[in-house]
Amino acid sequence: MQKPIDIFFKLLEFLVVVFMVAMVFMVFGNVVLRYAFNSGIAISEEMSRYCFVWLTYIGAMVAMREGGHLGVDTLVKHLPLLGKKVCLFLSESLMLFCNGLFFLGTWKMHDVQLTSISPVAGISMIWVFGIGYVVAVVMGIFNINVLVRLLGGKLRDDELVQVVESEGLAEVEKALRAAKP
Repeated sequence: MQKPIDIFFKLLEFLVVVFMVAMVFMVFGNVVLRYAFNSGIAISEEMSRYCFVWLTYIGAMVAMREGGHLGVDTLVKHLPLLGKKVCLFLSESLMLFCNGLFFLGTWKMHDVQLTSISPVAGISMIWVFGIGYVVAVVMGIFNINVLVRLLGGKLRDDELVQVVESEGLAEVEKALRAAKP
């Protein structure tokens, strides 16, 4: 089961790159056309916005898998084991609830988005905002996975604090610890 998941996330990472490159070309191309030729391509503005929406949502899924979302562990890392478990349970439960709301909101707006047509490209807006279904389900599965592992006692103690330090910050902390007498 891990191989299809890895392939899915490699595809998502590839899409992030594709959308970023597309945005750069469309925006830069339009800037050059405006300043050099006093013209532009209207569809490039609209499509670069849509690429940004998809890039953001897809990037959020990739970041969740890698544990790259922002978090503050100042309090949690000082709690006893039970406190860390309670905080992780509350955190994952709230995120699961938010993903449920996100899915429900996308569902309730589905008909509106389906019938709304983008002004320049002429595509249904469900192609832009329908990504909400995918994001809510994928991120919800991650939340459920952590909750099941937590309630089943299968999480290691170091996994109870779900914040990943940046490499630069970790190096600074090591240097500070080494400097203390």
